[in-house]
Amino acid sequence: TPISNPPPHSVLCLVAASSTSPGAPKEQRGEQRVWAKVGDLVVLPCHLSPQDINSFPPAHIPSSHKEPHMVLEVEYSGLLKRARSMMPRASVRETGFRQGDFSLWIEPLLSDDAGHYEALVRYGKETRRCQLELGMVTVTVNPPGLLVETEPLLLNCNSSHPAKLVGMRWFHNGSLVPISSRFRSRHGALSISRPTVSDSGPWRCELTYSDDERVSATFNLQILGNSTSPVVYAAVGSAANLPCLLNRDPSASSILGVSVHWSRLARGDLEIWGISRNGSNGSFTLHLPEVGPRDAGQYCCAVSIHGTTITRDVTLAVMTVTPSIKGPVAEGSRLLLICSLTHPRGHEHFQWRQLSSGLSNGSSFEATPRSPAVQRYYLGSTLELTHVSQEDIGTWECSVHGSEGRLGAVEYELYIIGTVSPVPNSLHPTPLPSPCAPRFMLHLTSQHFPNLVHTPN
Repeated sequence: TPISNPPPHSVLCLVAASSTSPGAPKEQRGEQRVWAKVGDLVVLPCHLSPQDINSFPPAHIPSSHKEPHMVLEVEYSGLLKRARSMMPRASVRETGFRQGDFSLWIEPLLSDDAGHYEALVRYGKETRRCQLELGMVTVTVNPPGLLVETEPLLLNCNSSHPAKLVGMRWFHNGSLVPISSRFRSRHGALSISRPTVSDSGPWRCELTYSDDERVSATFNLQILGNSTSPVVYAAVGSAANLPCLLNRDPSASSILGVSVHWSRLARGDLEIWGISRNGSNGSFTLHLPEVGPRDAGQYCCAVSIHGTTITRDVTLAVMTVTPSIKGPVAEGSRLLLICSLTHPRGHEHFQWRQLSSGLSNGSSFEATPRSPAVQRYYLGSTLELTHVSQEDIGTWECSVHGSEGRLGAVEYELYIIGTVSPVPNSLHPTPLPSPCAPRFMLHLTSQHFPNLVHTPN
């Protein structure tokens, strides 16, 4: 490959011994050592200036059990030659030639690239040299490939450094990993028992040798699993979706044979639901079309992959509103609306607000939404209306809140005896209830919050 505008009367030749063999420490060779990991981009630096002419030792290529070979050569004409094993991985940056930068770039790096390298730069009759050693440091995982949560694994860290290994440390997401019953260090490796999704991410090993040199490499660990144990909040009578979401789609990693089932122990009986994984994209949601207080509780999602089962518990909390007056509500009555939540975690708080109101106009009235600026707010799980009036007619919402914010809500439609029922939707008018029927309607909503974990009482 021709290089445009090469330096006049110059030749660059990079020579490598094709493999590393144990030898003298770097101080005795006078060489620079560069460490890199297989698959990475590595730059072997060579920066020369006129003052370097007399500073380099005589031409020397360290011995190896294989003969040195040419890696890359740039001729006077600008013609670029590469060794077959380096095509097209090895290159030089022509833009740096005139500034004396003759560094060799290799990407991706292969294990066979380790060894001693020498750059020869000839200007007319003069030759300048850069000598260095390319060392390899590798981190591997056993078993290889995408790992499944709870499967024990082993991280191995090795390098081609010839000195004696005297210390090893591991870092996860930049933090030092202390040795414990779950993390054990032995023979240049770190074993992790019961790994979880939280163990995913960059792991860096740091090796210290007897010559005080430190070598490090990073490995991006990927663990397949379910990262959340959510609480789902749903109003009584509404639909609820219980999530069971893997952090990645197994089929995208060519993992087949995945089976999923949900279970729940209710009143001494074990209920089981099977979930199809077709088109799931790693999501195995359980849909409950209409929930009541008897549906509240803990559900378990079990995903089986290659004989390993990943389980997650999901808690369904159901919200209800109970009026103190059973049946018709007369104007002037004292009414209590009690908002309750199954499986409370102990730190929730409740808030009531009137979303819409309606005043009678002859024989009919329409519910009018209230703007947030004029909505009526009340704190606490119990709303007390001491003298029910026509201003109280409409939609009341009870919402539950936690440190995470709003968790869920249930709506209650209040009517007063002797008035005409509101028309929530002009396409679906609501008839006047009979005198024997309760004067209320529940509007139902549900929410789920993946970062909430239910703590049993």
